[in-house]
Amino acid sequence: MIIYNVTTNIHESVHDQWLKWMQEKHIPEILATNKFSSARIVKVLVEEEMGGITYSTQYVTDSKETLDKFYIEDEPEFHREALGLFADKMLSFRTELEVISEH
Repeated sequence: MIIYNVTTNIHESVHDQWLKWMQEKHIPEILATNKFSSARIVKVLVEEEMGGITYSTQYVTDSKETLDKFYIEDEPEFHREALGLFADKMLSFRTELEVISEH
C-alpha cells in the first residue's frame, strides 16, 4: 500500500474557501479517478514561521504503478486547477510513503 501525501500551507485569507474546495470538490474528484481507495485530510499542529495553516492530505493507493499512472493521466490538471484558484496563497509539496505495517 502506498500513501500519496500532499502537505499544503494555505494563507489565512483563503483558508475557508480552500478547505471547502478540498472537501467538497478536489478530494472527491481525485477519488473519482479510481486510483485511490481512500483519502483523509489532517491538520498539522505545528505553527509555521511563515504563517498560514498547514494540512496533510493523504490518498491511499494499491501500488507505485497506480500512483505513477495518476501522475501521468490526472495530476497535471488537478495541479493546474489548484494553482488557478489559490496561486500564491498556497505552498504544497508531495511525499510518497510505503506502508510497512499497521498495528
